[in-house]
Amino acid sequence: MAAGLHPGVPEFAAAMDEVFTAMGEEGERLRSDWLAERPAVPIDHVTRSQPLLFAVDYALGRLVLSWGVRPAAFLGHSIGEMAAGVLAGVFDLRDAAALVLDRVRRLAAAPPGGMLAVAATPAELDPYLSTDVVVGAVNAPRQTVVAGPNGPLEKTERLLREAGFTCRRVPSLSGFHSPMLAPACRGAEERIATVPVRAPHTAVYSAYTTAPLTHEDVTDASFWARHPVAPVLFWPALDALLAGGDHLLVEAGPGQGLSRLARRHPAVRRGGSRVVPLLPARPGPPERDLATLTAAAGLLTPSGPASGYGSSGV
Repeated sequence: MAAGLHPGVPEFAAAMDEVFTAMGEEGERLRSDWLAERPAVPIDHVTRSQPLLFAVDYALGRLVLSWGVRPAAFLGHSIGEMAAGVLAGVFDLRDAAALVLDRVRRLAAAPPGGMLAVAATPAELDPYLSTDVVVGAVNAPRQTVVAGPNGPLEKTERLLREAGFTCRRVPSLSGFHSPMLAPACRGAEERIATVPVRAPHTAVYSAYTTAPLTHEDVTDASFWARHPVAPVLFWPALDALLAGGDHLLVEAGPGQGLSRLARRHPAVRRGGSRVVPLLPARPGPPERDLATLTAAAGLLTPSGPASGYGSSGV
């Protein structure tokens, strides 16, 4: 998860270390597992995947800003919206890092669950859903993710495959963005309410409201507290962003999952907007991370509107 950039890109390494420092002792353990060939805790575990996604999104955003690029807007996916909030000035990094760790501790106590990507619209999936298994993300017009506890999710997967739907398990050990996480999130609102927030200095298109965050949104602790339970509406949020004009879309997160989705958008297909991922599609040697980043840097200049979006891996 972008570890190949750590030895060779000082600005990125410094920003990652900022996050690890802000997370205290847990940050030290997180850093050790991130850089280890054999981490003590698997990187897919919620206590590693979520804080590392936040850290990488933030650090890549800081790196792009160090190049002189000034985003027109941010668009985060899941935990990426927290990173976007920091980059846009809503949260101080130390406060956001504490909230991320608080969220992770709560989610780690939740029952096991999972996520399933399905080539279908939410309307097509509706007959197969239940109070346990729900739409967790709308990533593209025919790419929907459903989520829930393992048992009910396995039953839903079987029914969908029998009905002819194409399905793929998402590498997740939790049913993110589903009601199964609601009990674990109790008390989060009170914790978030203790943190000072500010209106964003750069627009943040929310994948939960599908519109730019307002002062009312950022000051509403319940809005942030329900992120792990509420569905991620990435495609409607992207559509809202691009309805306002063309952009150079920079994927400031691990992989190229969001880049693949964005390339399906009519504004990109017709050539008005472009997509630039900062990292390779799949993990590999450090040289591959550096080569992809170098190619991206050559395409980014301080002129022209750029929008950054962070990945959640979903």
